[in-house]
Amino acid sequence: MIDLYALTSPNVQKIYIMLEECGLPYKEHFVDVWKGEQYKPEFANINPNNKIPAIVDHDGPGGKPYTVIESGAILLYLAEKTGKFLPKDTAKKYEVLQWLMIQITGVGPMFGQWTHFKLFAPKGNDYSMTRYTSEIKRLYEVLETRLGKVPYLGGQEYSVADIATFPWTRNHDAQGVKWEDNPNLARWFNAINERPAVKAALAKVSVIKSNRETASDDDKDRFFNRGRYARA
Repeated sequence: MIDLYALTSPNVQKIYIMLEECGLPYKEHFVDVWKGEQYKPEFANINPNNKIPAIVDHDGPGGKPYTVIESGAILLYLAEKTGKFLPKDTAKKYEVLQWLMIQITGVGPMFGQWTHFKLFAPKGNDYSMTRYTSEIKRLYEVLETRLGKVPYLGGQEYSVADIATFPWTRNHDAQGVKWEDNPNLARWFNAINERPAVKAALAKVSVIKSNRETASDDDKDRFFNRGRYARA
């Protein structure tokens, strides 16, 4: 059994999808980051970085409980555990890993910053919005070009690179990116969206209750490490 510490973010959605795709049994533990639950000692002992997702695999290496933090590391751990969604062939494996890294170092941070400045930052951030809007559209162009050459981001087969990237593209309309202008992305997105495991994962995420909509200004300041929570 795997304990999954989660809520609803794209990084969490990756792990839901991977667990469903791998057919692994898991138990959900919701950590409401909008209420500061990630800083409680019981979770901080699991992840000293105070972020979700995290997992505890009770059948880890040597048959002992094993904790994994950071969504990219969790995907790779589960891929190695099950032998799924990461090729064994060295060249093919590193093709997948390159595109996984693009998600981890590019798509995730840039799309996340766009969301922050769009929804949560004070007014008067025109430069920031221009910067991140331009960058996420550039990254969409990179993905569109790649998917014009191969069926999936890592090559010919569906892999952890697709599982990692897909959740970040679910808000493409709000980000000003239309699938009718990106036929390769549209094909890829629709193929993944129709996978039974993906549907099952997203159905679970859709019913999770979060306090994001009712978070107070202090809750938001704590979450974003600003105001009285800012480090001088």
